Amino acid sequence: MALGLRSAIGSDVGRMRAANQDSGAASARLLAVADGMGGHAHGEVASALTIAAFADLDDRLPADLHDVDLSAALAGALADAARRLGERAGRDPGLRGMGTTAIAVLLDDNRLGMLHIGDSRIYLLRGGVLEQVTRDHTVVQALVDEGRITAEEATTHPRRSVLLRALQAGHEPEPDLCERAAIVGDRYLLCSDGVTAVLNDAAVHEALAADADPAAVVQRLIALANQGGGPDNITCVVADVVEAPEPEQGRVLVGAAADIAVAG
Repeated sequence: MALGLRSAIGSDVGRMRAANQDSGAASARLLAVADGMGGHAHGEVASALTIAAFADLDDRLPADLHDVDLSAALAGALADAARRLGERAGRDPGLRGMGTTAIAVLLDDNRLGMLHIGDSRIYLLRGGVLEQVTRDHTVVQALVDEGRITAEEATTHPRRSVLLRALQAGHEPEPDLCERAAIVGDRYLLCSDGVTAVLNDAAVHEALAADADPAAVVQRLIALANQGGGPDNITCVVADVVEAPEPEQGRVLVGAAADIAVAG
């Protein structure tokens, strides 16, 4: 049985930011979110360049991915994004230091490849149980892992936004990569920390389970994040694993990737 993704994507500037430094893309088989690093030069350029690299990967790959190493393909796209950031910063000194988080999912029938760097997250809702698939590359997550603070303390820690890993011009990326089985009925959420800085796991779980329509869930998550103060840009993709064939879904770009023109 061939499987596919039925997805929806949305992005919002939030209530505290002047511009949207998030970018996202969703197609029939590739989902990606990049959160340009706030406080750094031109995070919107970094995120848009990164999403462009993943979109180009989607275009390059053959229709049949059975012989494709999904993790290697995603890692290659991230390396391409790093090259683009470095070249752009080399041409424009004002862009030096720009960086972004990145998460991506690539589907081949019943296989899902996943990539993660930074503190944007991938969640899986399966059989009513929510799992955070990714683990944040942050100072506070490292402190939690070492037992020095609790997960609850991490939510209000003054260094909760400090990244240990990200995609940054002039640096070799070190993503986490994995592959999972795709199962009909699975629901995935890819989101920037504009969602998770406001909503805890229980709220995310409730929103994901509240509606069968991915688009309705995306809008609900954005609304809830804004109701919670909207302290950051908000971007999310909700995708259901379904039996294919579905009507072919063209690529949708959101955030900075849709607003600014970038070239490799």
